[in-house]
Amino acid sequence: MRAKGTFVAVALAAMAIAVPAAQDADRSVKGGGVMVKGWQGRVDAGAAKKGQTIQDSKFEEKNGAFHISAGSASTYWNPANTAAGDYTVSATFTEPKINAGHPHPYGLFIGGSGLEGDAPTYVYCVAYSDGTALVRGFSGGKVSDYSKRQPNAAVRKASEGGSVTQNIQWTVKGDRAECSVNGTVVAGFSKADLVGPGKLQSTDGVYGIRAAHNVDITVENFARK
Repeated sequence: MRAKGTFVAVALAAMAIAVPAAQDADRSVKGGGVMVKGWQGRVDAGAAKKGQTIQDSKFEEKNGAFHISAGSASTYWNPANTAAGDYTVSATFTEPKINAGHPHPYGLFIGGSGLEGDAPTYVYCVAYSDGTALVRGFSGGKVSDYSKRQPNAAVRKASEGGSVTQNIQWTVKGDRAECSVNGTVVAGFSKADLVGPGKLQSTDGVYGIRAAHNVDITVENFARK
């Protein structure tokens, strides 16, 4: 009987480990909206179905840097920011305080098209404060996975309550597109990996910023070369 009780306890403990912690609900940021001239924003379709809008997040500019307080997972862009052929897009992201209990990602997207409609297409590279990175995107509004979330020594880690800064860069040259974090390539693709049915229309297009829900970040040195 004792062995049976021990077996049950171990099984329950294993189940507790296997079941992921519940995600924190999307917040609503007071005084939200996109407040930078020329820029637009949009929350993901899943958040929109729950009634969230870009007005539940705040995107503003202070002292030459963008400040984002995201309610839902969201994307920000200026239609004038387009890149084609060979190019580099980069920015420096600072998360001033890690307080969510689990890491939230942020980074850059390229190849954007149809961003104002319900079926956007783009690919984004994001970093997490636990030292991992991910490349994912949307094709006609549907999620497209390009590279699984995985650890990389170049991605900086932060402790609870601490801060972290990540430099994120997309480089498109010839037949290759690579994402770098803090100067190290964390994911690279041929254009055939990124472009085609169910993927991007092209690596040419609008570029911009991607932010997870409930994250506060500062974006500096946002630029294309």
